[in-house]
Amino acid sequence: MKRRLAYVCIAFLLLFTFTACSQNKTETIRLAEVTHSIFYAPLYVAMAEGFFEEEGLNVELTTTWGGDKTMTALLSDGADIALVGSETSIYVHAQGSNDPIINFAQLTQTDGTFLVSREKIESFDWAQLQGSTFLGQRKGGMPQMVGEFVLKQHGIDPHSELELIQNVDFANIPSAFASGTGDYVQLFEPTASIFEKEGTGYIVASFGTESGSVPYTTFMSKKSFLDNNEEAANKFTAAIYKAQQWVEEKSVEEIAASIAPQFEDTELEIIETVIERYKEQGSFATDPILGEDEWNNLQDIMDEAGELPMRVDYETLVNTSYAEDVTN
Repeated sequence: MKRRLAYVCIAFLLLFTFTACSQNKTETIRLAEVTHSIFYAPLYVAMAEGFFEEEGLNVELTTTWGGDKTMTALLSDGADIALVGSETSIYVHAQGSNDPIINFAQLTQTDGTFLVSREKIESFDWAQLQGSTFLGQRKGGMPQMVGEFVLKQHGIDPHSELELIQNVDFANIPSAFASGTGDYVQLFEPTASIFEKEGTGYIVASFGTESGSVPYTTFMSKKSFLDNNEEAANKFTAAIYKAQQWVEEKSVEEIAASIAPQFEDTELEIIETVIERYKEQGSFATDPILGEDEWNNLQDIMDEAGELPMRVDYETLVNTSYAEDVTN
């Protein structure tokens, strides 16, 4: 009897150990980000604060430096999930993809660029751009489309009422402005704040504030990947949601300290300035749900810039089921 009881106990312990190991199994997700930016702070918080680990995920992050390269990585199975502008999923869909790219979780909900003037302006008015030289972003990308959209909203035709420069590579725009090209430039952070601190330029307006809510950067994946990895997609979205709530609740200083190791070459003071600016204008989405109004606003901006290949229904390229599950 004692021997039988011992066998039962051993069997129970083995079953418990096997079950615990199965539950603790870590799944690797390969994530490609379009650029490495403080603009994506909630993602780095999810990594730093262990939210992915809590969900049993190991996220391997790669920076692919550009929308085209990011989508190539995703389409060629070099990445499981991409963090990039939603417009890229529309471009792929317009080319007739058999495996559509689905936006399933939103990270940022405004444009992340700022208008920087070479001269300090005490009282800025958009009309002051007329007749100036404007160093804009790459044609076809969201920053450029938002930039043109905002200019037109203020009654300025960017192609006839100012000298618009769009032939400078994304990585070289800051150095081009610093070397004397342009009266105004459209810049991401932290470059805009660094220029202001150095006296190279001065932030006079926010394109994010002016353009309204858009699904500026979202997590997306092939439909086939999501269909075959629903649990992983749900866990990934849950970790992002935890990070979004954490960023919403914590101070600027706490957020900066959390993500500072991701930006070793940037002063902590600059990181704090950038986070405060983005928080104030609501750039960080507080939940991963991509709304239909935002999707339509995105397409309106693309259409206004002449870059919308076709209008795509919200349900075709957006799946909010994972985001709705984790927020509920």
